[in-house]
Amino acid sequence: MLNDPVTAAAIHLLKSLAEAPGAPGHEDAVRRIFRTEVGGDTTTDKTGSIIYTKKGTSEIPRIMLAAHMDEVGFVVQSVTREGLIRFLPLGGWWPHTILAKRVRIITRGNTEIIGVVGAKPPHFLTDAEREKVMKIEDMFIDVGARDAVDVRDRFGIEVGDSIVPDSSFTVLHDPDVFLCKAFDNRVGMAVVIHAAAMLMSMTHHNTVCAVGTVQEEVGVRGAQTAAHAVNPDAAIILEGTPADDLPGTTEEERQGKLRGGVQIRLMDPSAIMNRKFSRYAVELAREHGIAHQIAVRRSGSTDARAVHLAREGVPTIVLGVPSRYIHTHNGLVHMEDYLSALDLVMKLLERLDEDAVRSFVTYDDK
Repeated sequence: MLNDPVTAAAIHLLKSLAEAPGAPGHEDAVRRIFRTEVGGDTTTDKTGSIIYTKKGTSEIPRIMLAAHMDEVGFVVQSVTREGLIRFLPLGGWWPHTILAKRVRIITRGNTEIIGVVGAKPPHFLTDAEREKVMKIEDMFIDVGARDAVDVRDRFGIEVGDSIVPDSSFTVLHDPDVFLCKAFDNRVGMAVVIHAAAMLMSMTHHNTVCAVGTVQEEVGVRGAQTAAHAVNPDAAIILEGTPADDLPGTTEEERQGKLRGGVQIRLMDPSAIMNRKFSRYAVELAREHGIAHQIAVRRSGSTDARAVHLAREGVPTIVLGVPSRYIHTHNGLVHMEDYLSALDLVMKLLERLDEDAVRSFVTYDDK
């Protein structure tokens, strides 16, 4: 399977995107990869979201195919006199997963400085303190500096510099399983770029706007401005969704299994997806034998939160590639789920025309 051109392209994209630093508001490296891989003319909106437009046989409908470029990360908040770096989270972190992990601080000069997250040593903690989850404000990053002056002058680290986990892309013993940081949402970003590249040699009845949005992890900000810039008639959001095939979740509740196929999310607390569009995607997956799983989520949010409310409203669906251990230094994704997401996206882009999209917003229940 690794010799298959589509699979090889997927691994290339996943590795380059997942390893790239891209905390919210600092998505430059991911944006550069998007621009290089798409190989066509791109534009950016005023928040930094990037847009590539591929015209088909018709100007309409305009289909927005989007994923967010940012990952959960941190930002330098201050430096102690001893040269230890205090930091703030960018996005949702569970403090249990942070301590003793390596991180990369990206300086203004674009130098990457490796550090390790530290805190008060456990042998100096009381029994009560050991039983609690340590707060992020009680942690620091140690880069091996002498003092605050050393941090500033020799390391070049300043307040406001972004920080991301230090994690390399690894193919596990099962060659279809990959380990790295940032699969939320570089796996979705990979599908968007991969689909945009495949569109080059494909006939489609619509205009596709492939979009990489910024700052999703801190409040779905880039999607709001990008949706206004694109002005889509329909939207497909790609995500690295949390896998729930782990202890603590009953079998009947599991809607995001590795090897289960693309996840078609019907709703979460931030958005109820367009029912007709969602049904269209499910039926298309069944028609073509594409492995899929349907999800109704108790928690979470995606770029759909902003996109489906843009202007007078946009029929929107969310497709996910399940990832174990999102928002940590190391997530797991499976190639089969990636390929099923890519397959369904391409089938949708090939099929969606003006009549289909109009049917999603035709309400005849008067």
